[in-house]
Amino acid sequence: MRIGVLGAGQLGRMLALAGYPLAKDFVFYDMSGSPSAGIGETISDPEGQRLDEFLNKVDRVTYEFEHLPVEVAEKIAAKTIVHPCPRALQICQNREAEKTLFGQLGIPTPQWKIADSAETLRAAAEELGCPVVAKTNTEGYDGKGQAVLRSPDDAAAAWQSIGHPRLMVEKFVDFSRELSIIAVRAECGDVAFYPMADNDHHQGILRYSVAPAPKLQAHLRTEAEYYIRGLLTELDYVGVLTLELFETPNGLIANEMAPRVHNSGHWTIEGAMTSQFENHVRAVSGHPLGNVEPRGVSCMINIIGEHGEIERILQLPYAHVHLYNKQERPGRKLGHVNILADNYQELVWRVLNCAQFLPGCPEFNSTLMSKG
Repeated sequence: MRIGVLGAGQLGRMLALAGYPLAKDFVFYDMSGSPSAGIGETISDPEGQRLDEFLNKVDRVTYEFEHLPVEVAEKIAAKTIVHPCPRALQICQNREAEKTLFGQLGIPTPQWKIADSAETLRAAAEELGCPVVAKTNTEGYDGKGQAVLRSPDDAAAAWQSIGHPRLMVEKFVDFSRELSIIAVRAECGDVAFYPMADNDHHQGILRYSVAPAPKLQAHLRTEAEYYIRGLLTELDYVGVLTLELFETPNGLIANEMAPRVHNSGHWTIEGAMTSQFENHVRAVSGHPLGNVEPRGVSCMINIIGEHGEIERILQLPYAHVHLYNKQERPGRKLGHVNILADNYQELVWRVLNCAQFLPGCPEFNSTLMSKG
């Protein structure tokens, strides 16, 4: 089977690496003009002239990045099988549509308003009560296109700095930590849930994911599975779906969803019986799902900006290095390291030992480092 992937970044690269043992071939369709997958065949098409060539080379299509034209996905879906469906893509590109769907399905979200001017941004901040965060309604990721308003008086400056015609304005959430749940749904409707991950972000970029999330109450996992199952069913979804959540004193609050394999699931490559990448390939190919049980406990550390002392990390017997073959640049995801252990105490020591070789790596601030 030949699988077409919309996008040609590191997520597509890891999909291909997981799919080759299942005798899949991969063709990447890149509209950015700067593909980085470095594997399989890539059709680079910034001008949108080679779509038919791409379609002639593939049997099924999926995507590794949600910020691509929905009309392209819809055009492809009219000619071949596309998983996940273009509707999922459309909803994830628009925060207003996403929050509206969450509300319809009973998934709790932060209080929110839409602003289309500096004046309506100020009004939203006054009504919701500061602090609030203003985000571009479309096209934002990794903390880009956002501003925090500590006072309604910040509205004019925030509007100017973001420079987008329509903003999602959310009331700050009093949360104890950020979590994510990754689920995968097969063509036949079977669903599997990976253990939830405890995620630590710095400057809008994920730096550490620990899984299974430590000190997680059983009812919160049940809540998360209920919410994401509702999304999978509503969208008749096939493939891997990620739901990002805040843990609060009153339960879980949804932040956003991603219709693809996800950074907070990279730990599954070594840390689960079947990785998120293999299970996505299985699902979009029409195969049965693989076992999602964890192999002990894991922590994924993102390599951001510069590679650091990779040779030292390669000497650590419990560390698994994944490099994306990218040039160093501030804020750029260059790779990740998966750390495995038999217990959380051992995991903390191993993570701290590894992180010292990654310059600029922030302090490990996981729930594991707090008492109680």
